[in-house]
Amino acid sequence: MKLDFSSDRILAVVAHPDDAELLCAGALARARSAGAAIAVCVLCNGDKGQPAKPIRNLASVRRREMAAAAKVLGAQLFSGKVPDGTLADSRVNRLFLTEVFRRFRPTLVLAHAPQDYHPDHRAASGLADAASWFCASRGYRTRSAPLPAAPALWWMDTIGMAGFEPGFYVDVTPFVAIKERMLACHKSQLARAGDRDFSPLADLMSRQLEARGAQACAVAAEAFATHNAFRRGRAW
Repeated sequence: MKLDFSSDRILAVVAHPDDAELLCAGALARARSAGAAIAVCVLCNGDKGQPAKPIRNLASVRRREMAAAAKVLGAQLFSGKVPDGTLADSRVNRLFLTEVFRRFRPTLVLAHAPQDYHPDHRAASGLADAASWFCASRGYRTRSAPLPAAPALWWMDTIGMAGFEPGFYVDVTPFVAIKERMLACHKSQLARAGDRDFSPLADLMSRQLEARGAQACAVAAEAFATHNAFRRGRAW
């Protein structure tokens, strides 16, 4: 199977400012190189991930970091301002994300797997599922017009690959350097590499790329699975 992203508009919906770098930036970069329009929506403001030496106004720092990373990728950036640890599948958040979908008008959405480790990731997964459906509903009103059809939805790999059964892999070997440059923008989180309650992000990303690559007969790969609920599946 060879994926053709050339006519797609791809939106990644993630919980935190560095999640896209870890899980889907390679696929987004590959899609952009093929001619697709790409965007990232970060729902949380990243205010709780403090290094040992606390950073003042961390949420503002992380907004600048994710903007720099999006610039490296060449992606449009949408951002919510939900405090870390409080993201929920609420009416307000559904309306916000549905409006993001209607503004960007994706044909394909990348979202956290429902079983990922972090509560914010799981909440973001539910929100992406709901918004990707209601964005095409004429009875669900936001400022912008509804989409003609619900976009396809792919679940991204989990952090550390725990409990995720890949449906397919995207070879991102030529785009590893872009992922690394994007991750390097997140200096506030890279400073947490030695924390007992955290993981060195660069090593985590490298190991996951290599492991998924080995499974897919590639140097580096990202894993995904399609959302095959009733009327949500797609033929490729």
